[in-house]
Amino acid sequence: MKPNQESPSCNNRSTNKINWMEEAKSVAAFPGSFLKWIILGSVVGLLTGTASAIFLISLDTATQWRYARPWLLWLLPIGGALVSYIYMKWGKSSIQGNNLILEQIQSGDGRIPLRMAPLVLFGTLMTHLLGGSAGREGTAVQMGGSLADWFGRFVKLDAMDRRILLMCGVSGGFGSVFGTPLAGTMFGLEVAVLGLISYRALVPCFAASFVGNLVATELWGVQHHIYEMGQVPALSGMVLLKVIIASILFGLTSLMFSELTHYLKRMFTRVFANPVLKSAVGGCLIIAMVYLAGTRDYLGLGLPLISDSFGEGVAPFAFLGKLLFTSVTLGSGFQGGEVTPLFAIGASLGNALSGWLHLYAPFLAALGFIAVFCGAANTPIACFIMGIELFGSEGALYLFIACLVSYAFSGHSGIYSSQQIGVSKSRLLDTPPGTRLINRRSRR
Repeated sequence: MKPNQESPSCNNRSTNKINWMEEAKSVAAFPGSFLKWIILGSVVGLLTGTASAIFLISLDTATQWRYARPWLLWLLPIGGALVSYIYMKWGKSSIQGNNLILEQIQSGDGRIPLRMAPLVLFGTLMTHLLGGSAGREGTAVQMGGSLADWFGRFVKLDAMDRRILLMCGVSGGFGSVFGTPLAGTMFGLEVAVLGLISYRALVPCFAASFVGNLVATELWGVQHHIYEMGQVPALSGMVLLKVIIASILFGLTSLMFSELTHYLKRMFTRVFANPVLKSAVGGCLIIAMVYLAGTRDYLGLGLPLISDSFGEGVAPFAFLGKLLFTSVTLGSGFQGGEVTPLFAIGASLGNALSGWLHLYAPFLAALGFIAVFCGAANTPIACFIMGIELFGSEGALYLFIACLVSYAFSGHSGIYSSQQIGVSKSRLLDTPPGTRLINRRSRR
């Protein structure tokens, strides 16, 4: 061997030493990264929990005002027109709502305007004060997303880290507004891309959802509604068949709600190009529907409808009434979410099916509560976990089956039109990965 040549064993030792040093650096980086995202996620949780608490307290006040002053319903067209004018004048990209946040999570490096938070807060409160049928998750998610993006820019994160922080905002908003921190964690991970979960954001999303819920409940004293699932039937082939039948109907109801809401949005926009006029006409239509139906049970969040579904019972087609009122409200441009009305639609449908399927009404109401939302949001894991957080683990098997079946039978449809299809629900559905639901709809 020449003097300037090293033996193979020396080369191996040198290579092993380099590999060992690289591995040591890699391992040492994990605690720093873990601590970084715990802190960032917790700050987002503090922001979103506070925002959700302010929203929920204000929403409760607005609802009580509406109950005490029935004449406020007559101001619904004016309130809708006012909110649409404000969005048209100052909203800019905020008008895209949840879809703007999903698009930025998927691949964007743009900005979520901070103005989105106060705008959606005001718009949703106006909707509920005057009698529109809408939810609250959309408001919490939009406030969470805008606050998270503002914080990410404040601490000068790069585009990739800001997208993770946006997921934290979604998780923090969802977990704190419903009191379900585990479901909030998974919702932020699942909702942007159908069929794929980004575990890179698992730790920060959990921190945001957990802290957000803690801040809302412990610091601000927010109280969440509790419903009892009741007696869970023993597992048998017949019970399993009945649950599957009900879950298919839950999934188809999700499909009907999503498609009808998107259709009405397109129709209202086509007929009334001016957003102010569109919302005013929608408000008039809702007033007419109230008097045609002869009841105000379908206005607002629908919490009394949910309570009756777990208690004394509801009319057989109450779910359809809530579905129509919510689709018209959101389709005509009013602000608010879809999830709580979906809870009401699913719970009342489950109650209605209980007599036909000969199963306990609260049991089927609980399955419908989560399954209709699951089919519309395309988030089966988050909805299953939410079912356990809300109703306990005794009926976990049935809750899981309901989510899976509803998810499958709702097809490639959903309430979030910018949601991407990462993995198709079926090989029979010819959909390239990365296709957004709105693009698939236009192709049909």
